[in-house]
Amino acid sequence: MISKKNWICTAVVMSAFLIALLAAAVPKQPVAIAGEENGYYGKKAKYVFYFIGDGMAMPQINSTEIFKGTLNSSDPMYKEKLNFTVFPYQGMQTTHSTSSFITDSAAAGTALATGHKTANDVVGVDPTNTIKFKTMAEMAKEKGLKVGIVSSVSIDHATPAVFYAHEPSRNNFYEIALAMGNSGFDYFAGGGLLSPTGKKKDLPNALDIAKQKGYKVVNSQEEIMRLAKNDGKVIAIQPDLAAEEAMQYEIDRTNQLSLADFTRKGIELLDNPNGFFMMVEGGKIDWACHANDAATTVRDVMAFDNAIAEALKFYAKHPTETLIVVTGDHETGGMSIGFSGTKYETFASKINKQTMSFEEFDKKIKAYRATVGETNANLQDWLPILASEFGLVDLTAYDKQRLSDALAQSMLDSKKRAKDEQTYLLYGGYEPFSMTVTHILNQKAGIGWTTYAHTGVAVPVFAQGVGGEKFQGYYDNTDVAKKIMGIMGVKFQ
Repeated sequence: MISKKNWICTAVVMSAFLIALLAAAVPKQPVAIAGEENGYYGKKAKYVFYFIGDGMAMPQINSTEIFKGTLNSSDPMYKEKLNFTVFPYQGMQTTHSTSSFITDSAAAGTALATGHKTANDVVGVDPTNTIKFKTMAEMAKEKGLKVGIVSSVSIDHATPAVFYAHEPSRNNFYEIALAMGNSGFDYFAGGGLLSPTGKKKDLPNALDIAKQKGYKVVNSQEEIMRLAKNDGKVIAIQPDLAAEEAMQYEIDRTNQLSLADFTRKGIELLDNPNGFFMMVEGGKIDWACHANDAATTVRDVMAFDNAIAEALKFYAKHPTETLIVVTGDHETGGMSIGFSGTKYETFASKINKQTMSFEEFDKKIKAYRATVGETNANLQDWLPILASEFGLVDLTAYDKQRLSDALAQSMLDSKKRAKDEQTYLLYGGYEPFSMTVTHILNQKAGIGWTTYAHTGVAVPVFAQGVGGEKFQGYYDNTDVAKKIMGIMGVKFQ
């Protein structure tokens, strides 16, 4: 028989053993260290690249990989990876705003820049316009990092604006332009300004005000390429801008600077011992998707990927100090790899025969309309152009009927065109003939679209470098911002 004393000793020993087992089974929480922010306990990134493909989700990415495969291989099943799709860490983010499951760029951008949700149309503030959300770019500047904002669309557009402006409407372009000059950021580049002198064009030029605040404003290729670190704060605007003060679509670009050129120049100007933060937006991916123009879309994704290649060159020199994050703000167009008319087949090489964007083709339509008037258009006039500029030589009777109907609509003044639901479903408010040409080409390539607006699907996130492992999993778009903030060593507010 065990004595009472021995029983007590045995119980004490067993209790201690069980406690030790339980302690070993419970995962240990990291011990907070002074200065650690937002749940990140690893090494901080000194250099942070944030690439946002506006309107870019998996359909745009996969389509581009398939398209690149057709350019570089005779194997119809070859798909060529992009620079960022081979990043070691990948996740998915949800994109809804506070007002809709289908976000716009202002709300999505605010989430990606500040870690806070807001309503569609709102830039950098809460839906009631009472709380200004501090952006990671502003935090980086306060920390002593240099900051750059680059976009292929106007620099006062929603996505670039959310990193430095706080407005109840994304359409407050003049106020956003003033905020750019007040930001103190070191490098703005790409597109121009939509409303530099206000809606009535009667206010002081925002670029002149920026000059008074110490910015050097340049808008020639020679001046941009000559920029050096001793030039201080810079606003570099692409010369010969396209519509809406944006850079050219990549498919239309000739000798103008590319998004990669502006990214490379930004790295040169921002590089310093304290580090830097740079956001680069491929903004015209979104615009091409709104217009359901697949060839223009994939070319702009490729241009975006070329800009990422510039960051990777820098990363190769600073692999233990650099973070690169690539994502989109939402998907646009409901793009799909697959069309009912081609069933299980795709023919991506067909869109390589398109030589210009829908925007450039619109100019040809406008010139033709001015020549023949409303009633004298003839599809036969266009067949050689459709063959040479779009590769459309296998047109069916149904294709030609669609094209003839659309051409007739395009010959009308926009005010005279039908405004019913059927017309919108066919053309989405774009030039009817141009839209029908690209739709037919896309469909023959096996590419489909569901909308001329955004969709609510989740968007991928790709990361490489310091803290990149944090971007694995499935999370909200606000978490992308919080993760970057933590890895950059600034506190989410």
